[in-house]
Amino acid sequence: MTEGVGPIHACSTAPSCRVDVAKDFGYCTNVLVGEAALQIVIDSSAILAVLLREPRREALIAATSSATLLTPASTPWEIGNALVAGWRRKRLNQGQIAEAWASFQSVSLRLVDVDVSKSLRLAVDHGLYAYDAYVLEAALVRRVPLLTLDQALARAAEKAGVANLEV
Repeated sequence: MTEGVGPIHACSTAPSCRVDVAKDFGYCTNVLVGEAALQIVIDSSAILAVLLREPRREALIAATSSATLLTPASTPWEIGNALVAGWRRKRLNQGQIAEAWASFQSVSLRLVDVDVSKSLRLAVDHGLYAYDAYVLEAALVRRVPLLTLDQALARAAEKAGVANLEV
């Protein structure tokens, strides 16, 4: 069920990559070795669109197929929260939640730390939720583009001088 999810390959079968120390937490954090892959900070809106097979899924996969995806370390909790919120709103059933979570665990993401103090300032300055500000701070500090489907976050990124990837 996780086949073709993203740049995106299962940890155990990925050629020419190593698994970071975060494997102990059950998240694939593969980093390509010997290749200078484009780095992109990705947020939960883009990840959820892939996991839940939304209309932009194929475009998102194509846009990230040769990239190293970076995301704040809080993203797994945000994904879990969004899945449960979908169930509470009767948009997802338990099977869909389990399938989406299993797919999430196979996505090659590199979880990165963010400076929460700086993120909170960004949140206030740009009218963002803290989780969105974590994503923006991750892109700002690393000077890499952002991939989001959240229009408010995309506008804040543009104002902050962060490039947005269009899909």
